[in-house]
Amino acid sequence: MLELNDHIRFISKGKLKDVEPLVDIWEASVRATHDFLKEEDIEFYKGIVRKALKGVTLLVSKDKGGVIKGFMGISPGNIEMLFVHPDWCRKGGGRGLALHAIELGCRKVDVNEQNLAAQEFYFAMGFEQVGRSEIDGYGKPYPILHLEKPDRRGTSPQ
Repeated sequence: MLELNDHIRFISKGKLKDVEPLVDIWEASVRATHDFLKEEDIEFYKGIVRKALKGVTLLVSKDKGGVIKGFMGISPGNIEMLFVHPDWCRKGGGRGLALHAIELGCRKVDVNEQNLAAQEFYFAMGFEQVGRSEIDGYGKPYPILHLEKPDRRGTSPQ
């Protein structure tokens, strides 16, 4: 495990033995921010998240006591997921994770159109909308916004 700073830890892809604490954070975060989802949708996506956690490179954010409060999954060039426990929102953990992802070359992220807090977060970090899908990747009626951060030279996303 590589320590990126006092609160961010890197866990390499496929090395996470127990995904349940992260699934619990995901669920708490989703219940706090995704009020547009139905209960059956949350259960559906929970199974997908369990599997997806094992297929991405993970960064976790911990409190001073070492308890994981947020996590992010990345793949080359993409932030695949970023979730912070609701009790830890607006305290810098999510921003710290996103900044590390950007440093690692992640310039793209998709967010639910109905998740206004996520949109606000990414727009404040300099991401711009470059596209929109009417349905999500699983065919569900939850529109997705495709965001991209301009490169360091300041050019706009294409």
